Amino acid sequence: MKVKEFEARFDAGEDLTEALDLSQAKRVQQVQKRVNVDFPTWMIDSLDREASRMGVTRQSVIKVWLAERLTASAAK
Repeated sequence: MKVKEFEARFDAGEDLTEALDLSQAKRVQQVQKRVNVDFPTWMIDSLDREASRMGVTRQSVIKVWLAERLTASAAK
């Protein structure tokens, strides 16, 4: 399919999933990179309590809280 046809069908609201090679898809700005961070024991304990209360992992709590803070900071 040519680009113009693709754009026209996209603009018309058609489902173009069949025209895409999703095996080659990449999530922009979503590549994972491992980092090591040292926290004091009291922070780990607090994070674990919050994670347990929320029913998620410690890592999830950290990611969500950091994302919220970075989003708020960027909005200023």
